[in-house]
Amino acid sequence: MKNYILVFLSILTLSVSAQKEEFSIAEGVTRYVDLFNTTMEDGVSCYRIPSIVTAPNGDIIATIDERVPSCSDLKDSKDINIAIRRSSNNGKSWTPIEIIVDFPLGQSASDPSMIVDNITKEIFLFYNYMDLDKEKDVYYLHVVKSADNGKTWSKPEDITSQISKPEWHKDFKFITSGRGIQTSTGKLLHCMVNLDNGTHLFGSDDHGKTWFFIDTPISPANESKVIELADGTWMVNARSKDKKGFRYVHTSHDEGETWTAKSEEQLIDPGCNASIIRYTSIDEGYKKNRLLFSNANSVKGRVNMTVKISYDEGKTWPVEKIIYEGGSAYSSLTILENGDIGLFFEQDVYKKNPFVSFSLKWLTDGDDKYKKPKSLK
Repeated sequence: MKNYILVFLSILTLSVSAQKEEFSIAEGVTRYVDLFNTTMEDGVSCYRIPSIVTAPNGDIIATIDERVPSCSDLKDSKDINIAIRRSSNNGKSWTPIEIIVDFPLGQSASDPSMIVDNITKEIFLFYNYMDLDKEKDVYYLHVVKSADNGKTWSKPEDITSQISKPEWHKDFKFITSGRGIQTSTGKLLHCMVNLDNGTHLFGSDDHGKTWFFIDTPISPANESKVIELADGTWMVNARSKDKKGFRYVHTSHDEGETWTAKSEEQLIDPGCNASIIRYTSIDEGYKKNRLLFSNANSVKGRVNMTVKISYDEGKTWPVEKIIYEGGSAYSSLTILENGDIGLFFEQDVYKKNPFVSFSLKWLTDGDDKYKKPKSLK
């Protein structure tokens, strides 16, 4: 009996140890700053849904949901605000938490995403809005903008009628959190999801004065990100709804009129929002085309935050590095003014929302390094 008790205690000890297993940020990461957690503001239940961009002046802008009564999503919370922090020194220090979208109790704003217009030097911040007291489960799509690198923001503008259909009024629709893009022609481009009718692209040809909607569904696709490839092709990298454990890639050679879809089994995914951005382009004077991708790199469970790099416009992803093996969910990437890579992600079941940065040299174990072209200096 004594031996049985000892065996039982040993198993129990191992089980408890496994449950308390602690993970660390990868060694060699230049900077780690937890930007948003519930110890920072009284009465906040959680911070979720990170979005990060680099402003035209080089400042870093990080925005996120401030979820007050609970960690529930938009349709189940009467008090969600959009919070922001900024850094003017490549993420070394940050401004205090500031609320930039705050409606009266009963109305909530959620799922921030941004587009930087490098021509007008404006930043557009999108979010999804709901009045839970008057129109429960009805989603509206809003935008605000900043002309001073995120220091101040305009009043909200409702663009639902421009980027959705009247018959979708009561549908589960939302602008994807994270970020959109500006194409090589100056067009602004972003993703809007209708869970029953597919993902659709929307954008602007006049720097945000008006917005257009491309009425071609992209499927299978949940939360998605769009990028422009070197040859002008539009590519949408999508979270899957079918829970098969990988992402889908959709490409269009006619600016969204038609799409070709394929499963992308190189990019395993548990069904979670991810980030994909262009790092460098030969057309801009760099020696290589480079794309970056970040996600919870796991077939099941939101763990293993990983960043990957592609040198052939997303055909292959030969280089990857785990940033954090523990609980990891939504993520958003940006390129810092000094050429380092910035990553803003949800950590440890939404308890933390850190910003981390690292060099291309570190990501590739010294096989590649960032060098800014003379034409851009």
